[in-house]
Amino acid sequence: MQVKQLPSITLTGLKVRTCNADEMNSGTAKITELWQKFGEKHGQQLTKNTKTYGVYTNYESDVTGEFDVIACCDDLSIGDQKSVKVTTEAGSYLVFNGTGEMPDAVIDLWGEIWQYFSSDDCRFTRTYSSDYEYYKSADEVEIAIAVKE
Repeated sequence: MQVKQLPSITLTGLKVRTCNADEMNSGTAKITELWQKFGEKHGQQLTKNTKTYGVYTNYESDVTGEFDVIACCDDLSIGDQKSVKVTTEAGSYLVFNGTGEMPDAVIDLWGEIWQYFSSDDCRFTRTYSSDYEYYKSADEVEIAIAVKE
């Protein structure tokens, strides 16, 4: 992991509101279905140059509260009436990298992130403004967590 100053990015995609407790239960989880809908609706429109993201924003509080998740991409032309636009905040992010089969690699990397931020020797504080997953390839992801410096 490393700290990076990242610019804001405007993206378009589909949104759900959820919380981590709901995502731990297959009966109430929404993120998997969100990505399925995004793939069904926009998968054919994505090109090899399209960058795909999962944005986490509008946090109610912290890891225990609700937040919005947007399955999205940088191709703003794919939007329609059900699509939303989201702009990430520019600033300091702690960036974690993961590789492997999706979605397991993303789930494992989030576990690493939660463990890091709950450890006694964590020197960063999350801002809970906008965090995001950037899917670099079919088996590589970066997760950027907004932090105070």
